[in-house]
Amino acid sequence: MFRFPFLLLLVVLTTAAFAQPDLEGRTLRVGSDTTYPPLEFVDASGAIVGYDVDLVNAACEILNCTAEFVTTAWDGIFPALAAGEFDLVASGVTITAERDETMDFSAPYVEVGQSITTRVEDDDLTLEDFQADGSPLTLGAQLGTTNADLGRELVGDDRLRLYDTFNGAVLALRNGDVDGVIIDDLSAGEFVQRYAGELVLTVGGLTSEPLGLAFPEGDPLADAFSEAIERLEADGTLDALYATWFGGTR
Repeated sequence: MFRFPFLLLLVVLTTAAFAQPDLEGRTLRVGSDTTYPPLEFVDASGAIVGYDVDLVNAACEILNCTAEFVTTAWDGIFPALAAGEFDLVASGVTITAERDETMDFSAPYVEVGQSITTRVEDDDLTLEDFQADGSPLTLGAQLGTTNADLGRELVGDDRLRLYDTFNGAVLALRNGDVDGVIIDDLSAGEFVQRYAGELVLTVGGLTSEPLGLAFPEGDPLADAFSEAIERLEADGTLDALYATWFGGTR
C-alpha cells in the first residue's frame, strides 16, 4: 500500500535533481577586463564581444537570465566581485587553489596553455635563452595574472615587466621594450594574427590551465552556471563556440 507514494516521491526527487535552475529573467552584472581578445574585447562598433560573452549569454538562455557586461580593470576585478559590484566575473579567469579560497568557480569551460610571444626577428629564441644565467632577456605580462606569476618563476622580478593590460604588454613588445610576452596561447594567436609579420608565438605549452566563471564565495549562482555549462558541453555548444572564436576543435 506504500509502493505508489514511494515511487511518486522517487519521481519527484529525480525530476528535481535534473531540473535546471530558473533565474526568472534576472539581470546579472558581469565584470570583465575587455582587453583580452578573443575571450572578451570591444569591437569596432563599441560592443563587448568574445568567447566568454557568448558563453555567458548561452548559459543565460538556459537559466532564464540576462547578462550585462561591465568593463573593469583586471587589477580591481576580484575586490569588486567581493564587494558585490558584480554577480560574476567572466574574464579568462584561471581556476587556482589560491583564488578558490576567496571566491567560487563554475565548472571549467576551456583549457588554455601559457606561451611566450616574441617579435618575428626573435623567433629562434628558446625558453632556455630566457632562463639562462646572465641572460638580459626580459618578459612582459599583465599585472595580477597567472601569466605574471609564471614570468616571475621563469626570469625573476628583475627581468619581468608588468602592464595594466595585455594590450600594453604587446605594445611594449612591438616597441622593443621587452623581448617576449607571456600570454595564454589562445589570446596569443589573436595578437599574432592582428600583428602578422611582427609577432610570432615562439614558446608554447608552458602550462595547462582551466578557465572558469568566478562568483562571490557561497553564491548558488556558481552551481547554476556549472549545470548550464555541463548542458552546453553535452549539446555541442561549447565546441561550436570554440570553433567560432579560436578555430579548430577543443
